[in-house]
Amino acid sequence: MAALAPLPPLPPQFKSIQHHLRTAQEHDKRDPVVAYYCRLYAMQTGMKIDSKTPECRKFLSKLMDQLEALKKQLGDNEAITQEIVGSAHLENYALKMFLYADNEDRAGRFHKNMIKSFYTASLLIDVMTVFGELTDENVKHRKYARWKATYIHNCLKNGETPQAGPVGIEEDNDVEENEDVAATSLPTQPPQPSASTYDPSNMPSGGYTGIQIPPGAHAPANTPAEVPHSTGDIRLTPEDFARAQKYCKYAGSALQYEDVSTAVQNLQKALKLLTTGRE
Repeated sequence: MAALAPLPPLPPQFKSIQHHLRTAQEHDKRDPVVAYYCRLYAMQTGMKIDSKTPECRKFLSKLMDQLEALKKQLGDNEAITQEIVGSAHLENYALKMFLYADNEDRAGRFHKNMIKSFYTASLLIDVMTVFGELTDENVKHRKYARWKATYIHNCLKNGETPQAGPVGIEEDNDVEENEDVAATSLPTQPPQPSASTYDPSNMPSGGYTGIQIPPGAHAPANTPAEVPHSTGDIRLTPEDFARAQKYCKYAGSALQYEDVSTAVQNLQKALKLLTTGRE
């Protein structure tokens, strides 16, 4: 991918999007689709913050140039041309990042890459808002990931041993201001969870401020389900068709990472929904 023209200095008004732009730069080579949507989020958010002062207008203009250049380079990519594919791609990537960090956390392996992966996952869930309102599950994941990044970083910084796995959330932590967390380099390859695919409908709940967390490294892998048989005259709603289509798109996105387990599981969900009318 051709190098993009550099941006001018970030205006102080846009401090809240600086880490999303940094994430975009980190993904220019490793996943240009993620990089594109990070910049799109920064553009949309920046427009809401300040689109009138000269320095902000200049910055947004250059950012728009980057977006147009990226869109031209990625013009034949369905994750750019089709919103539902782009949404599935971004969500799948963010949740892989989250699960990698969560598995490391639950195993008691505390390190900078894990902290950065938690934090980056939270930023990418921010970016998912370019496709519309977040689900409750994603809101909870964002809150938990952002808090975990700060909690573990502060423990290591103070020479303390973090508590592994879900713990109570302290509401006053503000990871947005933590440059040390954001500055760490990501792993060179997209993290792969050691557990089976994330499934928001099967998340366990616990007594930790209402935050629900996917199973983690020690969770048993899901076994292949039998192909369900139609029970007769199934009446599917438009919402059922939309959900089935979403599962198929998730499967396609998973195959881009050669993640067969996630692809099979999502296809099984789509098949069950279409043949039984239930999830």
